[in-house]
Amino acid sequence: MEGLELESLNSWRGGGEVGNNATLLCTPLVGTTLPQMLIQMRRANEIGADMVEIRLDYLRSFNPTHDLQTLIKESPLPTIITYRPTWQGGKYEGDETKRQDVLRLAMDLGADYVDVELQVANDFNSSICKKKPHNFKVIVSSHNFHDTPSSEAIGNLVAMMQATGCDIAKIVTTALDITDCAHIFQIMVHSQIPTIGIAMGERGLISRLLSPKFGGYLTYGALEEDAISAPGQMTVKNMLELYNFRLIKPDTKVYGLVGKPVGHSKSPLLYNAAFKSVGLDAIYMPFLVDDVEKFFNTYSSPDFASGCSCTLPHKEVALKCMDEVDPIAKKIGAINNIVRRPDGKLVAFNTDYVGAITAIEDGLRVLDGAVSVDGSPLAGKMFVVLGAGGAGKSLAYGAAQKGARVVVANRTLDRAKELADKVGGKALTLNELENFHPEERMVLANTTSVGMKPNIDQTPVPKHVLVHYCLVFDAVYTPKDTRLLRDAKQTGAAIVYGTEMMIRQAFEQYTNFTSLPAPEDMFRQLMENHA
Repeated sequence: MEGLELESLNSWRGGGEVGNNATLLCTPLVGTTLPQMLIQMRRANEIGADMVEIRLDYLRSFNPTHDLQTLIKESPLPTIITYRPTWQGGKYEGDETKRQDVLRLAMDLGADYVDVELQVANDFNSSICKKKPHNFKVIVSSHNFHDTPSSEAIGNLVAMMQATGCDIAKIVTTALDITDCAHIFQIMVHSQIPTIGIAMGERGLISRLLSPKFGGYLTYGALEEDAISAPGQMTVKNMLELYNFRLIKPDTKVYGLVGKPVGHSKSPLLYNAAFKSVGLDAIYMPFLVDDVEKFFNTYSSPDFASGCSCTLPHKEVALKCMDEVDPIAKKIGAINNIVRRPDGKLVAFNTDYVGAITAIEDGLRVLDGAVSVDGSPLAGKMFVVLGAGGAGKSLAYGAAQKGARVVVANRTLDRAKELADKVGGKALTLNELENFHPEERMVLANTTSVGMKPNIDQTPVPKHVLVHYCLVFDAVYTPKDTRLLRDAKQTGAAIVYGTEMMIRQAFEQYTNFTSLPAPEDMFRQLMENHA
């Protein structure tokens, strides 16, 4: 599928719900006892959910009449009653007739919605057609735990749901690639009835967040991290506070981080806060991308992937997908910042080298006790770069431009040589680095992912090697205090955190995205608060 284009959207709303032309935010209740469910529904109301889904199949003990009456009566929010059988990913293993009896009882007791599976929807809807309350709605759902079918196949499913007499269609698939979400977006746009569309898994996360952009009836947000009821679900708190979910509309521009992995990134925290502070109708989110070319071909609308940050392992391969590349980025051979122009053309930059090199220079100035120096404090220094990927290229190029003598150490010598030759430097393997100390007071810059969460006890070089360095920089910023930096401090070296590179390159990216000056104080404060 190529070129996801946006069309005018119809917003469908039921009676009695909060919000005006906005996708509803529903919190699943997965308590195993009635008291837990009651606590959870009150908590869902407090944190800003619009409605709750009561997952009856999670209850260990269940008295239908008493428990349903209590849950529906006590809920401060509209209720969806779901009693999901094991054959659709739920926990109910009992008799099917009894299960449907419970859903009919929920209707009689005043539930706002029930969720019933497509396989039994005809029988269920036929059984209630003569006594269905005016404001009561039936969600007919289909769950695919294997993949995401084509848009045509999903459209056929929705047509089957509509034929059962449902009020709302619910399509849940599994995203094997982030481009699978495009099928979900298209069906929400084109459906003739209110539709819920979700692609499960981390690659489907954008389908949950962008439901308001494509006219989804509702989407789901968990109460807490430990109360997630489906793969890829995020918390209501993150949706509302980190991603400004209530502000997303059909015209909202979509920015994000293209990488693999992306879950560690602090970029959404910075950019979403900045967008909100100046009233920009935009959202920034993680894009877990396996195939960069496929991603940009699929999401080609000017307001989707309007701008992207680019991280491991795509900084080099993404360059080949660009229409234009800034001369410096072309010389480096890696990009980390992509802007989509109004005509759809993709233009790429490299802001890594500016962010990292200026941070290292400031660290050296502090170390030397100099308020300012003529020229760069890197001039003449031996500068050892660990890694020859996109970030390694940026650091090697930036250091060479400042007059440093560059050494590239990489797991494979051929890649180290390729980069070293470009910057007039020397190449080593990482194993050779242990015995490499031709002089003291060298500078070390790690651009590998060694030491990143969850592998926080790893380090790219042994501690005893660090005694030969006066300053150590680590591009890893999750955690902020990596093992490499802790070891460096203990050997007496000055350190520069990866957060400095992250913040400084983000200044440049924000300006490239928006043509506005970056809110530098805000970015620093946010990173400090969420270190």
